[in-house]
Amino acid sequence: MSRTIHFGVFLLGTGNHTAGWRYPGADKTFLSIKVLQRVAASAERGLFDFLFLGDGLSSNLRGHPSYTCRLEPMTLLSALSMSTSHIGLAATMSTTYSDPYTVARIFSSLDHISGGRAAWNAVTSAAADSGGNFGRKHPNHEQRYEIAEEFINVVRGLWDCWGDDAIIADRATGRFFDVDKVTALDHEGAHFSVKGPINQGRSPQGQPLVLQAGGSERGQNLAARTADVVFSVVQDFDEAKVAYSGLKERIRRFGRNPDHVTVLPGVMPIVGKTDAHAMEILNTLQSFVDSKEGLVMLSSRMGVDVSKYPLDGPIPDVPIPDTSHAFAKTLLAKAKRENMSLRDLYNLTAAARGHWVLAGSPQTIADTFEKWFTEGAADGFNILPPYFPGALDDFVDLVVPELQKRGIYRKAYTGNTLRDHLGLSRPAIGEYPAMIRKAEVVAS
Repeated sequence: MSRTIHFGVFLLGTGNHTAGWRYPGADKTFLSIKVLQRVAASAERGLFDFLFLGDGLSSNLRGHPSYTCRLEPMTLLSALSMSTSHIGLAATMSTTYSDPYTVARIFSSLDHISGGRAAWNAVTSAAADSGGNFGRKHPNHEQRYEIAEEFINVVRGLWDCWGDDAIIADRATGRFFDVDKVTALDHEGAHFSVKGPINQGRSPQGQPLVLQAGGSERGQNLAARTADVVFSVVQDFDEAKVAYSGLKERIRRFGRNPDHVTVLPGVMPIVGKTDAHAMEILNTLQSFVDSKEGLVMLSSRMGVDVSKYPLDGPIPDVPIPDTSHAFAKTLLAKAKRENMSLRDLYNLTAAARGHWVLAGSPQTIADTFEKWFTEGAADGFNILPPYFPGALDDFVDLVVPELQKRGIYRKAYTGNTLRDHLGLSRPAIGEYPAMIRKAEVVAS
């Protein structure tokens, strides 16, 4: 198969649906390693490219349970690397509230531990209340992306400080390192001063993968310039197709090969025996939603407190917030297109936090995925099961075989690293920094 569909799975212990944990038989915690090992095993059985752990740096008791009470992602992925063998391991770490040297060490360490399966989702941290946990004032949108651009450059540079054969460990001569193949970074920039090198050899993948999800103009430029995988927020096929084409062209303008960047829209599949059965499952899930929590989620996505507006009234005329541009733009566009009330938008956001919800039989879901994949709207999908383990198991047992029968999904892993799964070669020393420099020249 020259081109195959790719899948990540968005791992939240209580399910991606706000009230998924209330579904009969659903897991109710994001603190149990046994629960999460079971989910990882199911995703690996389904031949997924990677597990994905989003993250948040503050706690809102009216928000999603798995963001409010959770394990720290990198500690968790290190543990899951011991109970899995092929599936990639991706996690969020903030460019606003971390430092490049630490991020470079952590993800390179995970790459070594897992045998080449690590990926870093570089985010700027949209939530303004994160700053209070670090004793900092939360930067505005433009400042956050200015920091992120330099941050990613530094991390990429640190990953290349060690040559592939810099570690000799020759007992006869007593030479452990080839000092000529280890270099300092000596970075001096507007936001960071980092000498380097990191204190570990080059990772199995050469460089762990970088994931991005920016929806603003600045965010899309950052993704097109630096990312190996791009997450997108979608609600409509035609809009998704335009956005996909636009991002691929943006990647090309930055001097990169668009085929080397995998675009994965987020989608919550509700799998039923029939389309009607899938809608019954969705309706059951929606009946569990606490109205206050739903309003908190919608307010977060819209960047304004919507509780002061009538639910059955029109969508308020609000500006795109300084937080997450992608969700606000996508939701407002759908609301305008379909003449939705605020209650309609509330129900949509309460279900999948603003992501696309697709309810149907295995055949319906496979039909839809095949259309998006073959007609230029996606390279695959970041799957958001509404609850675990049942919803993921249904997808693996029912939808995956349907896609395999159609010849657009793998029947076995053909390599051991995440780069292998995504069809990416191992980069040479200096390849990514050179790519970034070239992109910066194009941008200027």
